[in-house]
Amino acid sequence: MKHLMLTLGIVNTYDKIKVLDAHYRAIARAAPICHAFGFHLALYDFPFKMTAEELVAYVMEKTTIGESGSYLKILYEKNHLSVSDLPKKGFASQFGEIVITTSKPDLKRQVLPIKIAEEALRNRSFLFLVGLGHKGLPKELFERGKYHLDITCKGLSLETCTAIGAIPAHLSGLMANLEAKK
Repeated sequence: MKHLMLTLGIVNTYDKIKVLDAHYRAIARAAPICHAFGFHLALYDFPFKMTAEELVAYVMEKTTIGESGSYLKILYEKNHLSVSDLPKKGFASQFGEIVITTSKPDLKRQVLPIKIAEEALRNRSFLFLVGLGHKGLPKELFERGKYHLDITCKGLSLETCTAIGAIPAHLSGLMANLEAKK
């Protein structure tokens, strides 16, 4: 498979000051998914005042999920982990096009999973933003995303960790099928 830059971006919409179990548990759940399907992991607006290396150690100490955080360590060692504040304007260009993951896509920006898979195989980079918290992604991000993706194609709202698993798995499966047909 070609070198792809597909990134799962988790945007914290829980508490931005206090560290909650939900924060490090979501990170520990996302890491093996990203590792398994070749995605990078980007974390935005998490309340950790630490470097990525310190975050890895912290998650490894706090949870047994994801082989006690060992997959997060692998992502970090492969330089596939990014931790930052939510950018006020644009996201880093290496992440590619912004894809808002939502069960209610704007019809003008809606894109089907197969279209993303086809474009990824043409070496286009994508950053899939997922909201961590019961509010989902902040509405101001919806305007910043070139594409809106409903991974279910049925308007079904998924719990954050379910979406974290479904997006990379579904897209990777589509890409593998497209590659096999060549």
